[in-house]
Amino acid sequence: MSDRLEQLKEFLKDSPQDPFLKYALATEYLKLGNQDEALKGYTDLISNHADYVGTYYHLGKLYEKMNRVEDARDIYKKGMVITQQKRNMHALSELRGALSLLDGDDEDEY
Repeated sequence: MSDRLEQLKEFLKDSPQDPFLKYALATEYLKLGNQDEALKGYTDLISNHADYVGTYYHLGKLYEKMNRVEDARDIYKKGMVITQQKRNMHALSELRGALSLLDGDDEDEY
């Protein structure tokens, strides 16, 4: 297990509801090739911290990697709604691009 992973787990003991730490932990699991733990972390973020916009892109990409295309499409679209509400145009653009690549077209629906 990585030192970074252990550090993040320790930090989470002190701040168990910190979305940044949850995101960092899920991302670290993904870097280490543990898709199941990464998936748990990202889905927890979507359930409990829906406005943490970075999650949607990375969860969508993980779904794509797992050949869960419909789940990826759904999460990109949900993320687009959240990013529009938060007026986060950079994240919205990334999600639009990911959805467009997934669907194999150049047109934006949103």
